[in-house]
Amino acid sequence: MARRQFQSACLIASMLGLTSVGVFAESGEKEALENAVAPLEEVVVVGRFLQSEAVRALRTPTPIIDVPQSLSIVTSDQIEERGYASVADMISYIPGVSMSQGEGHRDAVVFRGVRSTADFFIDGIRDDSQYYRSFYNLDQVEILRGPNALLFGRGGAGGVLNRVTKKAKPGTGFQSVRLHGDRLGEFGAQVDVNLGIDESIGLRLNAMTEKLDNHRDHYFGDRMGINPALRIEFSDRFSMDARYEYVNNERFIDRGIPTGADGKPVEAFQSIVFGDAKANVSTLEAHMFSLLSEMRLADSTKLNMTASFGDFSKSYSNLYAASYDEEETPDQVTLDGYVDSTERQSTNIAGTLITEFSFASAHHTVLAGIEYINTSSDQDRFNAVWSSTQTDKEAFLIQRPMGLVATAGVNAAGLPVTVDFATDLNDDTRVKVDVISAYVQDEMELGERFSVLLGVRFDQFDIDVLNVPAVDRRDKRDQEVSPRFGLVYKWADNVSMYASLSETFLPRSGEQYANINGDKNRLDPDTYRNLEAGLKWDIAEGLSLTTAVFEIEKRSPQVADDDPATLDVIESEISGFEAQISGAINGRWSVYAGVSTLEGEQVNREGGTGLRPRELPERMASLWTEFDATERLRLGGGITYQSESFINNSNSATLPSYTRLDATMNYQWSARSSIQVRMENVTDALYFPSSHSTHQVTVAPPLNVRVTFSTRF
Repeated sequence: MARRQFQSACLIASMLGLTSVGVFAESGEKEALENAVAPLEEVVVVGRFLQSEAVRALRTPTPIIDVPQSLSIVTSDQIEERGYASVADMISYIPGVSMSQGEGHRDAVVFRGVRSTADFFIDGIRDDSQYYRSFYNLDQVEILRGPNALLFGRGGAGGVLNRVTKKAKPGTGFQSVRLHGDRLGEFGAQVDVNLGIDESIGLRLNAMTEKLDNHRDHYFGDRMGINPALRIEFSDRFSMDARYEYVNNERFIDRGIPTGADGKPVEAFQSIVFGDAKANVSTLEAHMFSLLSEMRLADSTKLNMTASFGDFSKSYSNLYAASYDEEETPDQVTLDGYVDSTERQSTNIAGTLITEFSFASAHHTVLAGIEYINTSSDQDRFNAVWSSTQTDKEAFLIQRPMGLVATAGVNAAGLPVTVDFATDLNDDTRVKVDVISAYVQDEMELGERFSVLLGVRFDQFDIDVLNVPAVDRRDKRDQEVSPRFGLVYKWADNVSMYASLSETFLPRSGEQYANINGDKNRLDPDTYRNLEAGLKWDIAEGLSLTTAVFEIEKRSPQVADDDPATLDVIESEISGFEAQISGAINGRWSVYAGVSTLEGEQVNREGGTGLRPRELPERMASLWTEFDATERLRLGGGITYQSESFINNSNSATLPSYTRLDATMNYQWSARSSIQVRMENVTDALYFPSSHSTHQVTVAPPLNVRVTFSTRF
């Protein structure tokens, strides 16, 4: 059904495009393009525009209605008004996107059925380390769906998430403070201070600190972030932004609860943490530097240069439920575990040229760029070793609490046991990655109604891996060309129809550069092709509707079973539909709603298996609405729904469907100060929003009330 919908939509879009060209040619009413080229717009996200100045997802000043792609933007005002505190909070109200558990120590987003821990960017710069990202220093969050290799390179098979940071503002000064706390014990503070040193120099400081707590036993954590930023406007044509961010996180790792004989989470275990009260912990320390310069070479030409460096030190140790048999041993669970550490440094240097000109009866906006990335990633993992079994697995009686504290406890046989994380080395690799990329894209306006987007990117991906225990060094070079094509027909000034094709690839080393052992050393990357068609309608000032149908096709070369010298290419696909409406109904009432459907089938060498891909809910829907009850009181409420999905590829474990209600109240008690009350899970429902594997299912918080006080001066 989804394939037929997609083919029909593509056919309609193509027919409309051909019709518009025909009308264009026959009517002779098209006005000639002006000889003089208009200056490049300085576009900031307000309503229908995706920013170019505020950095930098599309990188060209293109109105959203003219972008042949589905995307969502969440501004800093919306983040504050809705009380979002994490990527997971925000994602629950984005169509076609859901969260994976991330093993309790990282953001993991499922973009259109494709799980990723690395398709994150900050100011357009790759941010692929594994940690929980915060919102304290953001102007907005941009989610671009579908493969995005032309702008972002490898990965991004289902989409990317780009965070846009707050920039310093010359010539003005302001300060704000936010304090928050909730009924589960979490509290924290944020500050935002901008100093306009003079009309051309601005200095800004954003900082945050949080004490973490939640509804689960043993949970604890602290995190802090500090982000100074400098802006210097040397002239009307040359400016520079510099920023540094320091992040320090420590938190308890909770891998959730097992599933039972029916394949569903065992609700009786909802309060039990299957881990060590002290040893399940993740730590992160990160330093991130970036420099952006913007030079206007002419009225219609601009050059952007970026340089960044990131240094990440990450470790996590954890015990978790590895197996559970409700029928044979209902009172026992088998625990497994490991400790993992990563030291990663990454340098990114890029240049982008944007120019506008008229040629051959068309107006062109050309984007050309080059990028160099150097990454060094040293990572190792030690398996748990139990004193009783001398393996990484041990059985325990299920009880609350589990009785494991500081790597010691009593097993199911009643014997005291300890666990060691320092003797059984699972892997130790030293990875170096060099990526050289070049791309060009042309947005061609063929009259007032019709535009075409053509682009291509070349990536050379070199990886060198030293397997330390085996003293085995391997290297591999992948060279990939990723095209992008789109066409837009403007049915009216406020209505557009589009169709697009885009591609991307993922090297066999994976998104986290795990290894290229075995056959991976000679296998080509997985490639992804996205076909999409949709409609965008600016219904009224500040209110817009977007619909899209899409199909993502994955091609994965595998060594042939019958002839190791040859390869089989395994093809699979995910298809779906999305719709979202957002904006103001009138001056007092706004609404944000989205729905999506997703279909897919696992495929092997023999063809379709009849099995659904994991973490692919068939239906998702959300609605958030806000209303100004008085001049000072703004009320908001939301409902989000996700249908059931499979936790594992065997389809033997199921993540149940759920519906959650949320509400907010924002009261402006003075011109400078306000208070917000956010209620999450208003009905106090027991639900399970995400998972990592069969016996690791996240238990969502019960009714939680979060109070935030804000003031500016």
